[in-house]
Amino acid sequence: QAQLVESGGGSVQTGGSLRLSCVASGRTFRNYNMGWFRQAPGKEREFVCAINRSDGSTNYAASVKARFTISRDNAKNTVYLQMNSLKPEDTAVYYCAASQAWAVVPTLYGWWGQGTQVTVSS
Repeated sequence: QAQLVESGGGSVQTGGSLRLSCVASGRTFRNYNMGWFRQAPGKEREFVCAINRSDGSTNYAASVKARFTISRDNAKNTVYLQMNSLKPEDTAVYYCAASQAWAVVPTLYGWWGQGTQVTVSS
């Protein structure tokens, strides 16, 4: 059974921080590019960031760059999303996903977690 399981979501005030984790099992984690996506009520699923399988390079959506940091620990089969300076518009369900391609579109990610809720209030 291959799984991606997110954790670390919660409710914070504007300006606060959260650290999300995504633990993979059942597959060779280091062979996958890992991404974070989010979906707010009434909106399309949105690319947040990704980290490469080979060289660790990263890609961030303009809306989160300089505030969010993606990282991975292959020994722990885990990818992280450190979120700082949170804003109400960051409120969404956050999903961890894996892809064999280096991509920003959700259709190229074939392995998804169930999501974790992040709520930011003022």
